[in-house]
Amino acid sequence: MVTPRERLAGLLNGAKAAGAFSARLEAPVAGLDLEVAGVGPVRLPLRAPQVKRLISVARPALFGRGEETLSDTGVRDTWQISPDRFSLAGPAWPSLLSGALEDFRDALGLPAATRLRAEPHAMLVYGKGQFFLPHQDSEKDDAMVGTLVLSLPSAHTGGELVVEHAGHKCAYRASKTDLTLVAFYADCRHEVTPVRSGYRVTLTFNLLAEQESSKQEFSKQEFSKQETSEQVSGPLAELAHSLDRHFGSPAEPRYSSHELDPPTRLVYLLDHEYTQRSLNWERLKGADAGRAALLRAAAGQAGCESVLALAEVKETWDACPEGEDPWDDYGYDEDDEDDEEESGATDTDYVLQELIDDEITLGWWTGPDGAGGEQISLQVHDYEVCASTASTDLTPYDSQYEGYMGNYGNTLERWYRRAAVVVWPRERAFAARGEAGSRWALEELRAGITRGDVDRARDHARSLAPFWRHTSPQPDLLECALRVAVGLDAAETAAMLLEPFQVDALAPELAGPLAEAAARYGTGWMRRVVDDWFASERHHPPQRYQWTERLPPLCTALRAHGEATAVRLLPAGVWATVDRGLRLWTTTGPAEIRRAQLEQLALPLRHLLAAADEELRDTILASLRERGDTVLECLMPVLRRAAEESTPAEWGRVGLDALARDCADRLRTMCEGPPRATDDWSVAWAGCGCGLCDVLGEFLGSRSRKVLEWPLAKEGRRHVHSGIDSAELPVLHRTRGQGRPYTLVLTKTQELFTREQTVRRQAAADLAWLRSLRNG
Repeated sequence: MVTPRERLAGLLNGAKAAGAFSARLEAPVAGLDLEVAGVGPVRLPLRAPQVKRLISVARPALFGRGEETLSDTGVRDTWQISPDRFSLAGPAWPSLLSGALEDFRDALGLPAATRLRAEPHAMLVYGKGQFFLPHQDSEKDDAMVGTLVLSLPSAHTGGELVVEHAGHKCAYRASKTDLTLVAFYADCRHEVTPVRSGYRVTLTFNLLAEQESSKQEFSKQEFSKQETSEQVSGPLAELAHSLDRHFGSPAEPRYSSHELDPPTRLVYLLDHEYTQRSLNWERLKGADAGRAALLRAAAGQAGCESVLALAEVKETWDACPEGEDPWDDYGYDEDDEDDEEESGATDTDYVLQELIDDEITLGWWTGPDGAGGEQISLQVHDYEVCASTASTDLTPYDSQYEGYMGNYGNTLERWYRRAAVVVWPRERAFAARGEAGSRWALEELRAGITRGDVDRARDHARSLAPFWRHTSPQPDLLECALRVAVGLDAAETAAMLLEPFQVDALAPELAGPLAEAAARYGTGWMRRVVDDWFASERHHPPQRYQWTERLPPLCTALRAHGEATAVRLLPAGVWATVDRGLRLWTTTGPAEIRRAQLEQLALPLRHLLAAADEELRDTILASLRERGDTVLECLMPVLRRAAEESTPAEWGRVGLDALARDCADRLRTMCEGPPRATDDWSVAWAGCGCGLCDVLGEFLGSRSRKVLEWPLAKEGRRHVHSGIDSAELPVLHRTRGQGRPYTLVLTKTQELFTREQTVRRQAAADLAWLRSLRNG
């Protein structure tokens, strides 16, 4: 059964093609004057002596790769003369170029109101063996839509210009006696094949599209000016009907038999690539222009809005190298080298079997009027997407092949950049845009409240509920969200808008709006919001705790606004986070990792003591006293940093003096205790409770046993190895490969004693520092 979106893609595919992706013209050389600095007038057709003079004033050509400009004769081997060093004139040249640009405009399917302008880019000279590998031109100007190549007549072989798009190729050979002009869209991949004999000389131009009218509206009425009503009325009506069915029918995901609610958008993928600067209804290329105009007109007829967007498409295919049996998965060898980069294979060297998965993400879109634009990040579902041209018919900008790995088959991943027309019902316009742009949504809600249109703003805000909690708004939006939450005067909706923020978005300057929201909705509401913020932190834990530097001044500011609930809840939430970290890292992990994690926790703990009220502070200090001595690796950094930044009076106020006394007592006990006896080889350790760990624990706990020879199967040896390594025990473990099973040999090392000595020395140094601090 054909789905509405498949029907829509078919209708648009059958629409009259607006033009080709490339076109060619020839013109006589008479009346063209070309002059090059350092060479003088250039006579046509070209002869070898004159071309050699051109090369003498040229330099090796560069090429772009991403943001870089590179020189690599393995990619591009040609000579280049910059446009400021040559000039084109002559009585015939202006009319020749003007007429050619009009022909190319029509041939490429650009709107009749478009005026093309050719901006000189370079003169290129190719000698024998020189070439340019397949590549894609970068759009160097907002108005750039394509490239014009003017080949000067010369006797040569090879050097064909090959232009490719959507699986179609056109090869253009220059004339030996006339001028040859080829125009093509900038996103078309193209190459210059190696010159076999003679010289190939071209002038390249950037094609810029400029609109003769100030603005074009692609409504049904405007579109009908380009086509007869008989040609348009049928497709428009059918397209509008398909849109109605798409938005009115349950969604059917590709890999599920369960029906979902009707789709909220339609994403129609176009054939060409565009940049953010060039994405505009008036600058669409080739077939994109007609199809997009028709879909936009149908959307208006169906009561929908439409925008242009840039899409990143990733497809994962079941694939195998060309010539291999796709079912022969059993010859896998660990030593096989299937890596694409090492084998030198290209994307076309693989046979696609079945589409495993695809991901389509919209990263930018324009406003409904086609003006402006905003950065977004919106992943769309397969049941929302359609295209007249499959991505497999286009050239991916990147691909990666991974061979058989035992638990899954050969896969080929391909990435494409495509433009799209995104359509949604007009009544869902706010939610559709809000799902992709939390900043836009919050700013629109705030503007509506400011205008006094609170009911409409409240309805718009409620329409965000199905997806809002899954968004990731920027921290700087929290102030706007708080203002909106207060202005809506709707507790549930206000809490929903604040939920996706993380607690690290808080700052002292937000105390006012936060206190206002708490006053508006009450203690229970405030508790729910703060709990949501810390829950979000648990799902996405911050890598650092710098934000807690703002906690003490934030609590001070909240007290000044009379807000007591948040003053209690925020430090309590921070303590819950710190406490979880202390419980984990004071008892777990190799020493280096444990120490680094505990040092990180010193930062929030120091600021927490400064922000907490007396009751919570007493709770924190009592809990710290119950921890093992490894907690010193967190507490001593707290005290050392506080000594640099705090006054003695502050130490007493925030409990640092009590913390210092507790640390001093611990350190004194460690220093005054008897050193380990020279014959005491016991190691304290608690395993997982299994039989193997019981045997290991008995050996470790022995004061006299230094070596254990333990016949043990492979899995058992692996478990023991892991336990020793993860706890960093001072035990050497080796396997003696004799007999069955092999023997695991465990040997306690002298490090048992050196570690204790190191700990005692550090404890003595820390205790001396605390005593000097007290004396000071």
